[in-house]
Amino acid sequence: MDKIKMTIPLVEMDGDEMTRILWQMIKDELLIPFIDLKTEYYDLGLEERNRTNDQVTIDSANATKKYGVAVKCATITPNAARMTEYDLKEMWKSPNGTIRAMLDGTVFRAPIVVKGIEPNVKSWEKPITIARHAYGDVYKASEMKIPGAGKAELVYTAEDGTETRELIHNFTGAGVIQGQHNLDESIESFAHSCFKYALDTKQDLWFATKDTISKKYDHTFKDIFQEIFDKDYKEAFDAAGIEYFYTLIDDAVARVMKSKGGFIWACKNYDGDVMSDMISSAFGSLAMMTSVLVSPQGYYEYEAAHGTVQRHYYKHLKGEETSTNSVATIFAWTGALRKRGELDNNPQLSDFADKLEAACLKTIESGKMTKDLALITSIQNPTVLNSEGFIKAIREELEASLA
Repeated sequence: MDKIKMTIPLVEMDGDEMTRILWQMIKDELLIPFIDLKTEYYDLGLEERNRTNDQVTIDSANATKKYGVAVKCATITPNAARMTEYDLKEMWKSPNGTIRAMLDGTVFRAPIVVKGIEPNVKSWEKPITIARHAYGDVYKASEMKIPGAGKAELVYTAEDGTETRELIHNFTGAGVIQGQHNLDESIESFAHSCFKYALDTKQDLWFATKDTISKKYDHTFKDIFQEIFDKDYKEAFDAAGIEYFYTLIDDAVARVMKSKGGFIWACKNYDGDVMSDMISSAFGSLAMMTSVLVSPQGYYEYEAAHGTVQRHYYKHLKGEETSTNSVATIFAWTGALRKRGELDNNPQLSDFADKLEAACLKTIESGKMTKDLALITSIQNPTVLNSEGFIKAIREELEASLA
């Protein structure tokens, strides 16, 4: 068959460790044989980020603004151990944090539901979508180790030189401090994205922070959401028969566990990071979740929500067999290809993305899966495939559907 043509490239952001290995397998087996794949390539592997002083990350985000759609592999956010392992110049910040800050918008994450993988929470009947704010908080924080006794303050200096001070702590010994920030403009974009997505998908929207403790920071989020909802969306929500409400984050967790699902749960940046892992794990696997950053300016960045699968990578380096689930990474590619097809009026490309996703699900439902799914499936006597074998099995299903 003739390869499907692309007119405008995707921004391709390569990554680290085992997901980098899967990335190339997916391209070789599931994309390049069927698509005249056009990408503008950026290597966000930790070595290249270190070599370029993280400029490659900034370049990839700017390219996403240019082309509109990006697909990203999982990347390492270095800690002290990684500093030594990779001989880094400095402890580079999370590339996801950098890209999200530059693109703004909201990250929407939802579990990939497949027959034979039942949620651990028995009451859940429908997917729960996490809407994660994509700017600021701990991902843009400044940190300082305090060596000994002294006073730490927050200081704001206005343009006219006027200072406002707030005591953080009077230290009597060593400690640590962290300064976080957010922007009203970004919170407003977050709110608009959530309300619009709720209306598009006809789902209730929950929003949760801890404003009883954080009476200025978190309360600002709560107030902005409520003001925008009352002004711009309340009538549309009423007409659609859906609901928006605010609750404390601890109350939201309790409610989520007793719910049937089928709603959007909006969270601040770090809360969304943690809760999306909880949701995906409880629905089946961290490797079974879609993730897309949607910017108010119309930029889309698709990625897998999980990490780089370090333990499997070390096994791979030793020549040992791995059984690593590639579904979320495949769905990052399909999400980007589908959106590229929609924006470029290329229905063949979008149709291919649909068929590739269906091939993934059909492969699992036929009993062929990776070890993580085999451990939790209700399908009798599943066939456990290695990393490459699973991708090749998906290719067989894909070729059958295309034929």
